[in-house]
Amino acid sequence: MVSLETPVCEFGKKAPDFTLPGVDQRHWSLKECCGERGLLVMFISNHCPYVKAIRKKLVRDTSELIALGINSVAIMSNDTVAYPEDSFDNMLRAAKMFSFPFPYLLDETQQVARAYDAVCTPDFFGYNADLELQYRGRLDAAGPKSDDEIQRRELFEAMAQVAETGKGPGQQIPSMGCSIKWRNET
Repeated sequence: MVSLETPVCEFGKKAPDFTLPGVDQRHWSLKECCGERGLLVMFISNHCPYVKAIRKKLVRDTSELIALGINSVAIMSNDTVAYPEDSFDNMLRAAKMFSFPFPYLLDETQQVARAYDAVCTPDFFGYNADLELQYRGRLDAAGPKSDDEIQRRELFEAMAQVAETGKGPGQQIPSMGCSIKWRNET
């Protein structure tokens, strides 16, 4: 398992557009995913221990963000041939098992991950209502081996601030996770 950290937030960078298939059998565009006050774009996967450790907290936090006008979307960009646990069918199973309150989309070409400069799972991109980047940090300090519920909810607090003010916090701690599993391009 290769562990990487996300780069520092590029405040104001616009969200790249996309249209991707979801496990709900429909295609989702960036605009369709947005909430009135912003959007949280999450690059996740099924096999990554960092993501496995936080799935319940992702459901909790994204559910609560909806009430604040922030919608969320999860994108899976890993090579599904080399990593069959990340297949579309397994994405569907994970979404059902954890009752994801957000669309779970497959980026089969990996073009969306490249457009966002995603580097790992989980990789969080928090946008305001104008789809300007305001957060590129971690969920919390628990890490991949802990489902600790007493950690400060950094991602949730940052996105609540974005909902209220349109601006993210100046201090952000990078997310850490498994590298995106890029396809070999031969």
